[in-house]
Amino acid sequence: MTFTRGARITGTALCAALAILVGVWIARDLTTVDDPLDLWRYWTGNAGGVSASAPMTTTLEDLVLLAVYLTVAVAALRSPVAAAALVAAGVVTLAVRLPGLWVLSSSWMGQRATDELRTRALYCAFAALGLGLGLIITAAAGRRAPAAYDPYTVHGPLAAHERTPTRPTQGVSVLAFLLLGTAAAVLAAWEVYTAGEIGGSRALDRFTGSDTVLMPLLGTPPGWLTAVTVTLALVAAFGALFHAVYSRPLGLVAGALVLGTGGRGADIAVRNDLFTRLGDLPTRDQLLVLSWLFEVAAGLTLLVALGRRGEGDGVAGARQVGSAGVFGPPPPSSPPPGW
Repeated sequence: MTFTRGARITGTALCAALAILVGVWIARDLTTVDDPLDLWRYWTGNAGGVSASAPMTTTLEDLVLLAVYLTVAVAALRSPVAAAALVAAGVVTLAVRLPGLWVLSSSWMGQRATDELRTRALYCAFAALGLGLGLIITAAAGRRAPAAYDPYTVHGPLAAHERTPTRPTQGVSVLAFLLLGTAAAVLAAWEVYTAGEIGGSRALDRFTGSDTVLMPLLGTPPGWLTAVTVTLALVAAFGALFHAVYSRPLGLVAGALVLGTGGRGADIAVRNDLFTRLGDLPTRDQLLVLSWLFEVAAGLTLLVALGRRGEGDGVAGARQVGSAGVFGPPPPSSPPPGW
């Protein structure tokens, strides 16, 4: 199924609006800190350069979402087969922004931000959810069935405007399945371990958010975010195993989230010299550092592997008349009378 021109323009506009929403909040935080690196340090768990009077509002996942929106916007504008990319962007938007509806309305959030800032963030959360749903609707409603093949019409070589969505190649499918599946297992295992360590209601708070969980205004509860990443990774992994069309864009989104998680951890490891002291660390810390390294490597590999164009299904509903193997051998160069 290809994508109508109107749907492509609509999808691009929706992605651009989502990118603007995220970009405005990131710009707000950049103007608040003295050094842009302070914002990066805050995203990776070091709030030393952040003033308590001007709290930060964004997270590293907002930067990941910004990259996703810009990439999908360009893809939708240039490609007639970008419906799956719009769906992937819409799904991750709904999943990440949904907790904001109750987190931003909670009384404890008033201790971390002014009412005016919370109200603006809540409006933006509603807008993001609406735009994310709009992406999914646009992808579903904007598909165009390929023209039926007419054996009496002379068709030329496979036309670019009749392209069909590409699927991962055999090697990339296996690689994506292994990396996404392993990353999902690693993230889920650490979440279960963390829940067992803190126990009780605090484990549930990691999924719903509360005053016991440190998170900025636009942040997603860490347990919820892990669950979203694991779910997207597993769906994309099994989709890649069966060469599903959606596995490429969804795998790219999941890979970006995995890379963000690993990147945050790797920055913590560098900041605390954990790599140089790896042999002296307790077993638990060694496994944690190695998990961060794996997540960085897996995320980068997925972005490179799935970012390459996959295998197409060929032109939908169009073949070349007279090509060998379809309607027999090509006609002779000098056809006899009555040919």
